[in-house]
Formats: sequence, structure tokens, C-alpha cells
Amino acid sequence: MRKYLLFISVFALSAFVTQSGGSSQFFSPTEAFAAGSDADDHGGEIVSKYDGFNHETVVTLKKMKVTCAKPHENLKQTCVSILATLHCPGVQLDYVRQVTLQVVFETKDWDQRHPLDQRDLSMVADGETFRLGRMQLAALHTDVLMTETLQGELPYKTFKKMALAEIVEIQVGKSKFELRSKNLAALRDLNNRIKFSRRS
Repeated sequence: MRKYLLFISVFALSAFVTQSGGSSQFFSPTEAFAAGSDADDHGGEIVSKYDGFNHETVVTLKKMKVTCAKPHENLKQTCVSILATLHCPGVQLDYVRQVTLQVVFETKDWDQRHPLDQRDLSMVADGETFRLGRMQLAALHTDVLMTETLQGELPYKTFKKMALAEIVEIQVGKSKFELRSKNLAALRDLNNRIKFSRRS
């Protein structure tokens, strides 16, 4: 009986705090963001969490396959995936400070690696070209497959044009590929997690 009364008391207190407390006073970054996980019709998975070390909220489209086909000879026998992360300072989803884009190349041909002079990132979104600088090597794993992860930073304005475009082509060095409709749908979903984006 005592345990039952204790449970009722805790439940009532929680309800009172939720209704009467200010959102900033009782806001918990861990509760609000750490559990955020979604896999929509596009097949991508979006996760949200608060990074206490960097004092920012990060919203990430996890690794999503783009292609394993051979539309271009420079991508022969290579699978390409992308990841995208929105960095929002503090505990909020109104303003994005920067966007991290990762491109993952997986291949059995180790000669398909991108040397330093083959890491320049460019993008064409609905006919508009963006030259986004040189990507950095984020990770390199060699086993049966050689997995190379390149990383670059994008202004949020550029990312938003990418997310809202109908046709997006990305080029890293000589490697060129076009995002699928499901990739674009996932990027739009990611962009829609930002409150300001939904109002504009």
C-alpha cells in the first residue's frame, strides 16, 4: 500500500511540474534530445542528442546508402553513403551554426582512395554550383573492404538549398554521384527538425 501511495505521489508531482513549471526551468537536454530517433518512409534514420562537452544540440542523419551501381567509371565497384549533422549551439533547435557532411566510400579496390589533391567537394543543386572546399579524412578502415570517410563543413544556407532541391549531384575529386529521391527526402526531413526552417 505504501509503495502504491508513493507511486501516486510521484506521478502527481511530475504532472504538477509539467503544467506549472517554465520550460527553461525544467528543460532536460538529455530527455529532450537523447531519445530522438526516427526512421521515416525514406528509410534514413535521424537521431538527436545534446552534446554536453561541446554545449550544442546535434541532429544527425545516420549513414545512408546512395549507390553501389556503376554510373561513372571512377566509382567502379564502389558503394557510396552519406551522413549529415546539424550543429545547434546550446539547447535549442532554432539556429544551426554549421553542418557537417560526410561521404563514405567502400570498395575492394584500394586504388580508389582519394589522395589529398582529390578531396575537393563540389555540389550542384538544381543547376546551381557550390564549391565547398577540401574535405578532410575522418576515418580509414582496411579489411575485406577499404572504407574511406571524408568530411566537410557546409554553411546551413547551402545545406538548406541542397535539402530542398529536386536534383543534387555531388563530386569529390573525380568521384561523382547523384543523390536518390530517398536521400533527398531524408535530408528534407533532417532540415525540418529545425524550427526556424519550418517557419521560413
